[in-house]
Amino acid sequence: MGKLIDIHSHILWGVDDGPDRLEETLQLLEYAVKEGITEIISTSHSDHPYYDVNYQIIINKINLLQEMLIEHRIPITIHAGHEVRLSENIISNYQSNEIHTLANSQYLLLELPSTTVPFYTENIIRDLLKEGITPIIAHPERNKAIANQPSKLEKLIYSGALAQITAGSLAGHFGKEIQKLSLDLIKANLVHAYGSDVHNATTRPFLFEKGLLFLEKKKQLDAVDILLENNKRIIGNRLLIIDEPQKVESTKWWKIY
Repeated sequence: MGKLIDIHSHILWGVDDGPDRLEETLQLLEYAVKEGITEIISTSHSDHPYYDVNYQIIINKINLLQEMLIEHRIPITIHAGHEVRLSENIISNYQSNEIHTLANSQYLLLELPSTTVPFYTENIIRDLLKEGITPIIAHPERNKAIANQPSKLEKLIYSGALAQITAGSLAGHFGKEIQKLSLDLIKANLVHAYGSDVHNATTRPFLFEKGLLFLEKKKQLDAVDILLENNKRIIGNRLLIIDEPQKVESTKWWKIY
């Protein structure tokens, strides 16, 4: 598959709900290499209810980590990023250099609350686009409102946002329902990028390869190619491959029978 890039990860130690110690970070990155990952964007939480990782701390830790990787001969490149929680402060935080885009590109990883799509989400998307920033919605398949009504994601895509699916969701790590929804969103062209959202080696591992194998098993080979190519394009700050969104087929039992 050539160069594999992970655009969503919590690998920095001691800053959020990722690893506690540097040793754990190094171990995680050894696992990443075993999965074939060559570059990874570190996306610590910003403006999250529990975590708000400082812009400069991310740069400092990545610089130190890159030195440690050379010392330990772990062949992987780290890029700076944030997973930015949706809030009405997002534009001012961006303008005052408090949040990282993905690898210093025009793309920003945007996290919705886990249960809702707030009424002002589309306004934030529009405001970001005016700043020249394209938001990529993190793991929409794990948002309860989108799971109940996938057209909510379609609306955000039509507003100019993109979306990132999580490897673990496709691998079945979060259950069969989220796995099926993830596949449905991909088939409906509502997903544009692929990330592990790794937090640790046990309960929230990479599952990068496993998620891709699931898509291959479901004969979604074109989707695999597009997701991996788009990850490269994010790092290179280039336009992504975007196909026309489709309606997600409802699979509620009362629609089946």
